[in-house]
Amino acid sequence: MNFKSHFRFNKQERSGIFFLLLLMVCLQGGYYYVKANPVEREPNLVLNTIAQSRIDSIKNLPPKTSNKIYPFNPNYITDYKGYTLGLSTVELDRLFAFRNRGKFVNSAREFQSVTQISDSLLHNLSPYFKFPDWVGRNNNSKKKVPNFKKEIEVRDLNVATADDLMEIYGIGKTLSNRIIKFRDRLGGFLVDEQLYDVYGLKPEVAKKVLLKFQVSDVPSVKKININKAGVDELSQLVYISKSLAYNIVGYREGNGSFESIQDLIHVDGFPTEKLDRIALYLSL
Repeated sequence: MNFKSHFRFNKQERSGIFFLLLLMVCLQGGYYYVKANPVEREPNLVLNTIAQSRIDSIKNLPPKTSNKIYPFNPNYITDYKGYTLGLSTVELDRLFAFRNRGKFVNSAREFQSVTQISDSLLHNLSPYFKFPDWVGRNNNSKKKVPNFKKEIEVRDLNVATADDLMEIYGIGKTLSNRIIKFRDRLGGFLVDEQLYDVYGLKPEVAKKVLLKFQVSDVPSVKKININKAGVDELSQLVYISKSLAYNIVGYREGNGSFESIQDLIHVDGFPTEKLDRIALYLSL
């Protein structure tokens, strides 16, 4: 019998086998090459550039600071203001009771005496206390002439006549009449320091007046409600001109009712240095 060998291939079959072997050799060589030279792969948890920059910016933010404190008059602290400054409700109530008696705090030590706050809190707050200029003038006058009040009989400024005032050196007929007229328009002086608001009266002359005349009997005045009063009613107060009254009403209509008398400092043209005296005649 004639058996054909299974291991004999024609030319085409031999070429196919050759290329198959060549392919296997290439694949095997590639496998060993990759295994011998592994490619370093980046970690899976790689953040994109934008996300990383946002994280870096957050890390570089300065630490959060407390609310900035601006200079303020401690006589007009509100409940919210007191809370932000660190005063307790009991300490605030002491201040409110003191103010309701028509009295004013005129120094940091007096504020501590009234509220009974700690020395540490006073140390933190006192640099921001802002008192009217006349407080400093009045305190200085008391320090310079402590013995005069003992030697001179002090009379009530609200009952002094023009002739009485002319006894003071530096006050003539014109000034004395102007003081009386100013007092009448106010309905009476509520505090001594209102004397400094008389037009043309020099501070040094006002000091001399207060050595002999001071407010003894505080008159009762009808306070003006700044959330209800119109222009005409507001302008009746000697401290508020017609134009300022319009500004107050306009501010109220644009921003809503006043929550505090101290909010008046935001009204255009309001004389902030006189807020202490003006507040004596206003209510909410």
